[in-house]
Amino acid sequence: MPSTQTPPIAGAAIDPPSLRPPIEDAVIERVEPAQLRSRLEALKAEGFAMLLDVGAVDYLQRKPRFDVVYHLLKLPAQKATVAQVGSPPRMRLLCGVEEGEPLRSVMDLWKSADWAEREIYDLFGIAFEGHDDLRRIQMPHDWVGHPLRKDYPMRGPARERAPRPSFANKSNVVAGTPPSGRTIEALQEEVKRAREQ
Repeated sequence: MPSTQTPPIAGAAIDPPSLRPPIEDAVIERVEPAQLRSRLEALKAEGFAMLLDVGAVDYLQRKPRFDVVYHLLKLPAQKATVAQVGSPPRMRLLCGVEEGEPLRSVMDLWKSADWAEREIYDLFGIAFEGHDDLRRIQMPHDWVGHPLRKDYPMRGPARERAPRPSFANKSNVVAGTPPSGRTIEALQEEVKRAREQ
């Protein structure tokens, strides 16, 4: 399916944010990785002093594959009314990133980017150059792969290689039957039989 984005995005996938209805109090903007840092610095100078969140999305069939999304909030620099404080302008900045392409960290602009960038690195494998402590934050340090990628095995890399038990003939058990306490033993026996074959 050709892209309906203007200008078209390379590859066959549609840019999902272009299909969403507009958000009344938020501006959505897309930038290239080379312009990302300068655009974020300009937004901070304009008053977008709060980085609410940094996230990522994996569009497996699209080029570029990943989107890194920055959510910014503009806080009034002077005394404001309740109405002004209740609806501050928001900015959503999207940046397409190819696999293996690092982005520059914005930790020096907003300290709140620290853990968000680590989480993106941990779960998607997108690196941030200049980050003070870029290491896993949710998964164990020896974990293989990045679990929020669309091509990540559903059961994890280690379990994907192991046989999957049929859950000890659970389909033969009538609903409401009290547990016998032997379920784990039956599962272990099935796994043992499968490995011996």
